[in-house]
Amino acid sequence: MTQADIGVTGLSTMGRNLSRNLARHGYTVALHNRTQSRTTELVTEFGREGTFLPSATLSDFVGSLRRPRTVVILVKAGPPTDTVIDDLAKLMEPGDIIVDGGNAHFVDTRRREAALREQGLHFVGAGISGGEEGALHGPSIMVGGSAASYESLGPILRTIAAQVDGEPCCAHLGTDGAGHFVKMVHNGIEYSDMQLIAEAYDLLRQGLGAAPRSHCPGRTAPPDRRGPTTTS
Repeated sequence: MTQADIGVTGLSTMGRNLSRNLARHGYTVALHNRTQSRTTELVTEFGREGTFLPSATLSDFVGSLRRPRTVVILVKAGPPTDTVIDDLAKLMEPGDIIVDGGNAHFVDTRRREAALREQGLHFVGAGISGGEEGALHGPSIMVGGSAASYESLGPILRTIAAQVDGEPCCAHLGTDGAGHFVKMVHNGIEYSDMQLIAEAYDLLRQGLGAAPRSHCPGRTAPPDRRGPTTTS
């Protein structure tokens, strides 16, 4: 039987696109989702992009992976992630790798890594940046966890990551929660940048009365929908 190189459970936007990215790069990808219809839809729409092994149950999903097994979780942060980890851990064996690719709090990642280490499992907290487009075409990946897990996982992640000047945007940043800690800092900088851009735009619009200019030939700028200005 064909066995998968890596598995993805949680096939909403990020999981779906990361699965396609992996398949496009020649990896055989095991698929699982709590709602079976999402798995079926992915294979129906994008099965031509590579080799997918869909499973209806978590047990079949784990069984379709070659050893040491590697599973990427992309589900809602918090208790849903804990539930999936607990269910997977019951089915996996020492040396297998569980990767949380969501936006987890690094403290949770440290707790999970310590608990799974006692069972002989590797737990990797990987910050994945780039949104849905990045997940499909090449994200930036910030990896925590043991050096041993990165030896196995790193070559796959470097292959699917964004490339800049021939170098993959993927690095092992340290043990347990390091990857998710760096992703937290990354998000803080990103949101500050967004706030700065928004406030600068508001000052230009409200303070100077500037209107946005259209960049599309033949189109005019949108109507000015500003409300009454206020002073404080």
